Amino acid sequence: MSTYAIGDVQGCFSALQKLLKEFQFDPAHDRLWLVGDLVNRGPDSLAVLRWARELGAAVEVVLGNHDLHLLAVAYGFVKPAKKDTIAQVLEAPDRDELLDWLRHRRLFYREGDYAMVHAGLLPQWTAKKAEKLAAEVEEVLRGKRYLDFFKNMYGNEPRAWTKDLRGMDRLRMITNAMTRLRFCSVKGEMEFAHKGPPQIAPEGCVPWYDVEGRASADTTLIFGHWSALGLTLRPNLLALDTGCLWGGCLSAMRLEDRQLFQISCHDEPGTTHW
Repeated sequence: MSTYAIGDVQGCFSALQKLLKEFQFDPAHDRLWLVGDLVNRGPDSLAVLRWARELGAAVEVVLGNHDLHLLAVAYGFVKPAKKDTIAQVLEAPDRDELLDWLRHRRLFYREGDYAMVHAGLLPQWTAKKAEKLAAEVEEVLRGKRYLDFFKNMYGNEPRAWTKDLRGMDRLRMITNAMTRLRFCSVKGEMEFAHKGPPQIAPEGCVPWYDVEGRASADTTLIFGHWSALGLTLRPNLLALDTGCLWGGCLSAMRLEDRQLFQISCHDEPGTTHW
């Protein structure tokens, strides 16, 4: 059995199927870890959701910001953005089943020496702490109060973590860190305006994974979200968003031996080229 971690798919179903053929994925024996943003901006989010749901226990998914956005739109709390490509999901006859499945996915997943999150972790969080914090959000998403969560999900505040945070401020803080984070201060104050490469960090900030003394550094973290960062492989860090949506590549890493698999998305339908 092999485990393959795959970067942001964002509705690029055709590219995903080509990548799976590259390593001859067999759902009867292999497992997939998907770093979130299964949907949106690409041409076939509906097919991606249906495929992932059908895989059952063969796939682990963590929620990304685009996945949460789809749910917020579906539940009527925000309107679709101009660049959204989620109408096919919203109009599907099985939309309720798909949305319910998506809402029950994790925000953070940890197994052995690896952990997976869509965007990042604050520097003061260990992987074990992050797992517990994510569980707080997951409990609400899967429970009776999920509509209250989506009603109040959007917003950039609070930007800094304190253990005294309560209620929606606490849940929003955890969610923003795990699904939107790129840069933060050395004290862990999040910055959301900049989406460019790490070499042009905003003043006073560094990439979240480069904060000195980061508490999660003893665990190998797998994440996506940051296409401008690109493929970044370190002993304790696997960044796998390689910009398939933008005509880059779709990437997979086999965790057992860290063999990389990639396919070009340059000619994929629905891609936008840099």
